[in-house]
Amino acid sequence: MSAPLATIRILDLSRILAGPWASQLLGDYGADVIKVERPGVGDDTRHWGPPWLRGSENESAYFQSTNRNKRSICLDLSSPNGQKAARALAAEADVLIENFKVGTMLSFGLGPNELLELNPRLIYCSVSAFGQTGSRADEPGYDAMIQAAAGLMSITGAADNEGGSPQKVGVAISDILAGMYATTAILAALHSRNETGQGQHIDIALYDTQVASLANQNMNYLIGGSVPTRMGTAHPNLVPYQSFATADGDLMLAVGNDRQFVQCCTALGLPEIADDDRYRSMPDRIAHRSSLVALLQARLLLKTRDAWLLVLGEHGVPAGPVNTIDEVLSNNHAVERQLVRSIENSRGVPVPTVSNPVRFGETAVEYRLAPPILGEHTQEVLREWLRYSDAEIESLIENEDN
Repeated sequence: MSAPLATIRILDLSRILAGPWASQLLGDYGADVIKVERPGVGDDTRHWGPPWLRGSENESAYFQSTNRNKRSICLDLSSPNGQKAARALAAEADVLIENFKVGTMLSFGLGPNELLELNPRLIYCSVSAFGQTGSRADEPGYDAMIQAAAGLMSITGAADNEGGSPQKVGVAISDILAGMYATTAILAALHSRNETGQGQHIDIALYDTQVASLANQNMNYLIGGSVPTRMGTAHPNLVPYQSFATADGDLMLAVGNDRQFVQCCTALGLPEIADDDRYRSMPDRIAHRSSLVALLQARLLLKTRDAWLLVLGEHGVPAGPVNTIDEVLSNNHAVERQLVRSIENSRGVPVPTVSNPVRFGETAVEYRLAPPILGEHTQEVLREWLRYSDAEIESLIENEDN
C-alpha cells in the first residue's frame, strides 16, 4: 500500500528548523518534498557544524537531522527568473511552506494572495516568529529568544532557593513544536480542501505556539492565580514526580496517583509513609512536598540506580534512568524499535537518521532519501514538475550562477 501522502507535492521554501521539521514529517508520510535553497549557500543549517557528515565540509549534522525525504533545488528568489520558476512550481504544488521574515514573500511576488489566485487549491503555510499580523509581525526571532519571551525559560531550571536561574531546553523545542503544529494544520487544511476544493493561508507563529504549549502551567495561572516558577525536575501538580540521586546515578520517579504512591512506598521499604496523613492524597503530598522529598531522597541514596529501578519496576512504579544520548540511541529498546536507521546519500555515504516515531498499521513511514546535497535535484525537478527543456534549465542555471 502506498504511503498516506504519496500524491501530495510540497514546495518547501523554509530553512533552519521549524519549517523543515514540518516538511520532513510530510516527506516521511510519502509527500514529494522539493526544498528550495539559495544558490551556492543553501539552508543556513548546512553550515552549523561541526560535526560534519563524512566526506563533506558543508553538510552539518544539524542539517541532516531535519531534511530527509526531500529533493534540493537551487533558485534565487530575489531574481526575476527564480521568482518565475517558483511561481510555476507553486502552480503545481499542493502545499507551500515558507518562513521568511513577514513581507519578504510579498516583495518576491510570491505572497499568499498572489499564489492562491494562481493555484486556488494551494495550502500556503507561513511560519514566523510572531505571526503575520500584530505590532510585532515584522520582528525576527530565533528559538532561544522565543523560549525566553514566551515563558518557557521562566519555568525551566532549578528554583531560586536552589541557586538556579532560567534555562532553555536542550533542543530548539519552540521551533520543533511550531513544525508539529504546522504539520497538523497542513493536514487539516488538506482534508478541508478535499471537501471544498479550496486552499487557504495558514499563519503559524513560534511565539503563539510556545505559549499554547505551556499547557497545564498556563491553566495553573489562569485558574489558580499564582505565577508558575522554576522547580527543577519537580512537577507543580504531582509529588513525587522528579529526579532523585541514588548511590551511583540519578533516576526519575513519576508517581501520578495515590495507588502508585502506595506501591512506591512499599518498593522503597517505607510503607508507613503511605499511611501518614501528611502524604495520603496528592494535595496532601503537594502541601508537604519538602518533607516527603527529603524522606525519599535519604532512602534512595542507600542503593544503586539499577537496584532501585528493578524493585520499582516489580511494584509497577513508573521510574526510569536519566540516560545520556549515547545510551538512548544504543540501548536494547532502541535496537528493538529501530530508532536509528541509515540511508545512503547520492555520494554513497551512509547517513544515520533517527526514526519517525509513528507506526502506521497499514501504510508505512518512508525513508526514501537521505538529506540532499545542495541543488542536486534542480534539473530533475524542473523537468518533472515543470517540463522544462534542457535549454530552459541551462538558461535558469546560468542566470542563478551569475
